[in-house]
Amino acid sequence: MLDVHRLRLLRELDRRGTLAAVAAALGYSPSAVSQQLSQLEVEAGTTLLERVGRGVVLTPAARVLVQHADLVLAQLEQAETDLAAMAGEVTGVLRVASFQTVLFALVPRTLTLLTERFPALRVVIDHREAAPAFSALAAHDVDLVLGEEYPDRPNPRPAEVDEEDLLHDRLRLLVPATGPWAGASRIEDLSTAPWVLEPQGTDPGDWALARCRRAGFEPDVRIRTPDALLHVHLVETGHAVALLPELALAGRPRLRVVDLPEDPTRRLFTGVRRGAGGRPAVQAFRAALREVAADRAVGRSPRRGRITGGGQHPTPLL
Repeated sequence: MLDVHRLRLLRELDRRGTLAAVAAALGYSPSAVSQQLSQLEVEAGTTLLERVGRGVVLTPAARVLVQHADLVLAQLEQAETDLAAMAGEVTGVLRVASFQTVLFALVPRTLTLLTERFPALRVVIDHREAAPAFSALAAHDVDLVLGEEYPDRPNPRPAEVDEEDLLHDRLRLLVPATGPWAGASRIEDLSTAPWVLEPQGTDPGDWALARCRRAGFEPDVRIRTPDALLHVHLVETGHAVALLPELALAGRPRLRVVDLPEDPTRRLFTGVRRGAGGRPAVQAFRAALREVAADRAVGRSPRRGRITGGGQHPTPLL
C-alpha cells in the first residue's frame, strides 16, 4: 500500500525541484525527505528518483505516480471539505495570498467583517503577486488566492483550480493635476511624458507597454516598480504618468483620471484548489470579499478627466 504522506512528498519534489526546497517548505530535513522517498520506492517496487549531479530527477514511473497523487490528494481534500461543511462551523486557519491593490482596497474591510461574524476563524495573509500565488496554491502553501487577468492576456491555470469571479476593475490613465501633462485627454498626448510602469514580464507591465505602442509610441519609462501605490505617488507629485486599475486609487490621491477608449478592465477572481470551494472558511471569505467589492461599487465612475479624490470604483461581478 502506498503511503499518502510519502506521495505528497513526491508531488512536492515534482513541483519544487529539489529535496532542500521540499524540506524547507514542509519543515523537515533534506535527509528525512530522502529517507521517506526511498521508502516510497520500496512500496512502489520501482525506481522513482535518479541522481543527476548533486540533485535528483523524477523517473517516468515517478511522474505517473505524481499524476495519481494529484487525484488522491484532491479527493482527500474534498472529503475534508465535506466533513467541515457538515459541521457547519467557520473555524480554523485560512491562508490567503493576494497582491497589493486588493490588499490595500478590499482586504482590510473583509477582515473586519470576518472578525465580527466568525471570531474563531484565523485568516493569514501572504502578499504575493498573482502568478506566483497559483504555484503556492498548488503546493498547499496557501488555501485561497486572488488572481487577475488583463485584457488580451489570458493565463492558463491548472485544471484543479476552482475560480470564482470577483469584479472587473477599470484600467485608467493617470496624469498629474498640474504641470505640463495635466491637460492630456488621450494616451497619445503623452508620447514624450515620463512614465512609471510595472516590471517587464508581468501582465500589468506588458499590458501597459503594449497599450502605449498601440497608441503609436514607445514610452519613456523612467521607473519600473510593482508598487502601485508608488505609481500613484509619482503621478501626484508630477514626476510621471501611469496606467493603473481603479483599486490602486483607494488612497484618495489628487490627480487627473482619464478614461481609455473601449473602457478596458482587468478581471479579478478568487481561486482555491478543486474540492476546497465548499469549505465554510472559504465560503465565508469569498462572501465577505464580494460584499466589500459591492459596497465600493456605489457611486463609481467620475466624469472624464475630473480631478478626483479616489471616488471611482470597480464593477462587481455579482
